[in-house]
Amino acid sequence: MSNASDSWWRNAVIYQVYIRSFADDSGDGIGDIAGLRSRLQYLTYLGVDAIWINPWYPSPLADGGYDVSDYRDIHPGYGTLDEAKQLITEAHHLGLRVILDIVPNHTSDQHAWFQQALAAGPGSSERERYIFREGRGEDGSLPPNDWHAAFGGPTWTRTDDGQWYLHLFAPEQPDLNWDNPEVRAEFESVLRFWFDLGVDGFRIDVAHGMVKDPALPDLGLTEFSVLARKGQENHPHWDRDGIHDIFRNWRAIADSYPDRRVFVAEAHVRPGRLAGYLRPDELHTAFNFDFLKCALEADRLREVIDRSITDLATVGAPATWVLSNHDETRHVTRYGRAYTGVTTPMRDQGHPTDLTLGTRRARAAALLMLALPGGAYIYQGEELGLYEVEDLPEEVLQDPTWERSGHTIRGRDGCRVPLPWTGDTPPFGFSANGAAPWLPQPEDWKSCTAEANQADPTSMLQLYRSALRLRRTKAGMSGEEFRWLDSPDGTLLFERGNGLLCAVNLSDQPVPLPVACRPLQQSGPLGSDGQLPPDTTVWLQRD
Repeated sequence: MSNASDSWWRNAVIYQVYIRSFADDSGDGIGDIAGLRSRLQYLTYLGVDAIWINPWYPSPLADGGYDVSDYRDIHPGYGTLDEAKQLITEAHHLGLRVILDIVPNHTSDQHAWFQQALAAGPGSSERERYIFREGRGEDGSLPPNDWHAAFGGPTWTRTDDGQWYLHLFAPEQPDLNWDNPEVRAEFESVLRFWFDLGVDGFRIDVAHGMVKDPALPDLGLTEFSVLARKGQENHPHWDRDGIHDIFRNWRAIADSYPDRRVFVAEAHVRPGRLAGYLRPDELHTAFNFDFLKCALEADRLREVIDRSITDLATVGAPATWVLSNHDETRHVTRYGRAYTGVTTPMRDQGHPTDLTLGTRRARAAALLMLALPGGAYIYQGEELGLYEVEDLPEEVLQDPTWERSGHTIRGRDGCRVPLPWTGDTPPFGFSANGAAPWLPQPEDWKSCTAEANQADPTSMLQLYRSALRLRRTKAGMSGEEFRWLDSPDGTLLFERGNGLLCAVNLSDQPVPLPVACRPLQQSGPLGSDGQLPPDTTVWLQRD
């Protein structure tokens, strides 16, 4: 492995693979395991430590694979279980660890359990695996409560026999009942199945939503909220204390293996609550959504960085840093807007953007992220400088938000467009035989292909590759040492170990560089007069 330390995960750089859009070997326009295997050398060239693969299980794909019908197999369009085993082996041979998605909050409505529940009827043990309830009103025709679903509409769907089942997301994604011991035992078995095949860890989808208040009380809200709001300390379906017993059991399973297996939580929680998921006997790490959503403003970033490091230090956990993922507008596009943060998850799009400015800021943000102590996540294509595709034809949109919102919210397809690899015209080498990809790529992406990036020493890919090499080889980057240094308004300046500095200028004016330092890596040209230009980051070594 690339890092023999048992604590490799504390400062790992993990590359997110949205498998449908990574590389297509079969020629059907959809990414697959064989395509991913063919590009593993590219990932080692980039210099990441691990890959996280979005769901590759059998699925009707009502929500891009997050509606799982079988947790122990591979979606036929992606390959076979044998190919998955080969991928794990080949990745390990190249020094890459493999992390999978696990989706424990809900299954597909085509999962054998849910089909059995529908057939068995009210009061059956099969229905106890999910959350079925009688409706309100004299004839039970009203939903059991007023909750709203993530993709629009109510969280309840009525069955033919008159009961209702809960789904915090799409109707095709019925929520499991985690008070049921059979559900808990099944997922513990699923973890062991993949750990036994050599998988190094899991990213836990909706980790904060698995446990519900059995009383299912009304919330009194008029729309879906991604997390519990102030004053909702006892929220009925987000961030309930009962989740921690589940994760303690999962941690015991991971720790039973001789080499470290790890978890990363997708947990949208209020400030101060995340550390509870990362206690020494629970999960290892969690995504830092506060950092992803933060506007590119020095004071706000400093506050988020401080809070992240300080809060997690109370439980001995490292912070993680991320700029984009498969659910959010790509940050090249966000950073080219008047407001550079995320306002509403999955709905923040369509605002005017300056892609030249956004790219310059994205380069600066990448060096900031990779200089911080802890782990980092790279969403596929961000190392190529890809931007959000906001003009996809309506007829190709597949995100469930599009339909559930009555065609008013376009959803997340714009950040999931297949990667461009080579050539000057679509599909840019994505499909082995030139087949059209499942979502169309912009013609302008010819300047963003991996091939074009590799040939340009000033490209985004070369910036990431160089920064990852320095991060791996400079001793000062490997520890947790971190302290702020004084700097002008609108800037950030901090020191890591061994005299390594990171200076970030997010103001609109050049600022002086620290004296007695030499540049190691910069996101853009530095001023000839010892100045750091706006929207630029530089790594420095004290003389």
